[in-house]
Amino acid sequence: MFNIATVQKPADQALSQDGLSLLYPADLTATLKLPMPGWPGDWNALSDSWNHLPPDAHLKDGGHYRKRRHACFIQDMPSGAIEQTPHRAHWQPTDYNALHGGFERWFDPVEPAVANAPAWTALLAAFGKLFAQVQPVPRWYIEAHQFRIDTAGGVGRPTPEGAHRDGVNFVVVMLVARQGVKGGETRVFDAHGPHGVRFVMQQPLTTLLLDDTRVIHETTAILPADDHQAESGFRNTLVLTYRSAGFQAP
Repeated sequence: MFNIATVQKPADQALSQDGLSLLYPADLTATLKLPMPGWPGDWNALSDSWNHLPPDAHLKDGGHYRKRRHACFIQDMPSGAIEQTPHRAHWQPTDYNALHGGFERWFDPVEPAVANAPAWTALLAAFGKLFAQVQPVPRWYIEAHQFRIDTAGGVGRPTPEGAHRDGVNFVVVMLVARQGVKGGETRVFDAHGPHGVRFVMQQPLTTLLLDDTRVIHETTAILPADDHQAESGFRNTLVLTYRSAGFQAP
């Protein structure tokens, strides 16, 4: 059984024992041993890019509440060196995503100024090194998704597919910004039992790490915090997936 007390454990220990780790902003830099002076200031300079995400054209529920960009990287271990791949489609089998699985989804790429920024590459590399402590691998195949879920239409759904796994080894969900919304409860449950935890990510840089083979996750819908904020309410996240067996493809 796991509970929210897992945040008090070192991240690698929590992932090994519980299948998840929740890092608050103050813990993130120390956990990842980020090498950049001025962190998180350098990262915060990139957060404006979430204001320029194009619409997700593949939502099958008819909604217009999601904007996103996507990019792929390969990280060699144990060096930790990371390299961006040519732009490619995002694909998931229907076993993991019954709503949007089974077909190639092409999204606009992460902007070069973001994907090549030292703060971005150091962050992705640091997560990969952490996960390799839990599960040693020769390389990670990383997919990065910039998401904005908004409430302009009254409701926004961070996970329209419901509780799910992603078909990877590890998942990162980092809150980038949250404005003028209520709801958005993150729920993580044992994939093989009834136990789980629920919480709301409020502070930017709050980060959830998941062993995707052991847990399922979802985030509930967001609503405007009040009637006057419907057009301006949003929740921005960075979602990263790390897979050892190559990128998922048809």
